[in-house]
Amino acid sequence: MAKSNKVIITCAVTGAIHTPSMSPYLPITGQQIADAAVGAAEEGAAIVHLHARKPEDGSPSQDPELFKAFLPQIKARCDVVINITTGGAPTMLVDERLVPVATFQPEVASLNMGSMNLGLYPMLSRFKEFQHAWEQPYLANSDDRVFKNTFKDIAHILQTCAGNGTRFEIECYDIGHLYTAAHFIDRGLIKPPFLIQSVFGLLGGIGPHPEDVAHMHRTADRLFGTDYIWSVLGAGRNQLPIAAQSLAMGGNVRVGLEDSLWDGPGQLAPSNAAQVQRARTLIESLSLQVATPDEARQMLQLKGRENVAF
Repeated sequence: MAKSNKVIITCAVTGAIHTPSMSPYLPITGQQIADAAVGAAEEGAAIVHLHARKPEDGSPSQDPELFKAFLPQIKARCDVVINITTGGAPTMLVDERLVPVATFQPEVASLNMGSMNLGLYPMLSRFKEFQHAWEQPYLANSDDRVFKNTFKDIAHILQTCAGNGTRFEIECYDIGHLYTAAHFIDRGLIKPPFLIQSVFGLLGGIGPHPEDVAHMHRTADRLFGTDYIWSVLGAGRNQLPIAAQSLAMGGNVRVGLEDSLWDGPGQLAPSNAAQVQRARTLIESLSLQVATPDEARQMLQLKGRENVAF
């Protein structure tokens, strides 16, 4: 792993894991998502990872018209690196998930490295009342839902984006996903430097134990050497403890309301910016420095904000 005193903070602004009834602070509308992204950037996020939601009920959507409500505005208001999801939601087909990235050609896009059982249904033990009809079934039915990311799907996404210069936040929810990334690197479909985002604590993926984090890091080091930038995502209450472990190991961090709604035991985070500020405090307390967007562009060899299609 390439070592640096500069730490990249990625902020995942809204996502498709949580539903509107879980937190009043979850951004839903285009304006809310834009404001949340800019607020995160002002606190130190170099990259914002973006999903869209239908403003009428907060359900996940890959409709490019919804992305138009916030992408140009974020770009005009700050210089943050914009990262668009190709994950969408587990209920979507890959061609639907791919449309926003193919349309807007961002500097960075997320890419899941494998199919998995993504169990959201345990959240029903905590959340009992819902505002919209889609929310409870979306969570409950995840006990019989596969988040599909086959080798063919991954290759399709990579080949579709091959000519537009988009780099990928390579999301690895388990050890085998690292080997899948290595497979596509060997095929020449992913070029260095690689942004490897290791995901911990989601049911169906690797756990949040410190040994799990260390194992993921060791394996990535062995597979990718100095050609990659390592970042971590800890789900829920694991967000900051795993971020702290990553920082101690020379890694980078991802926070945000997509990954965790919490700012402490039983306390909802009031904003994405608040979570970024917490991450920044960790970084600076370790005598590290928060990378600016332009420093992140240099570290990841991105094509630049002027070369996107929005």
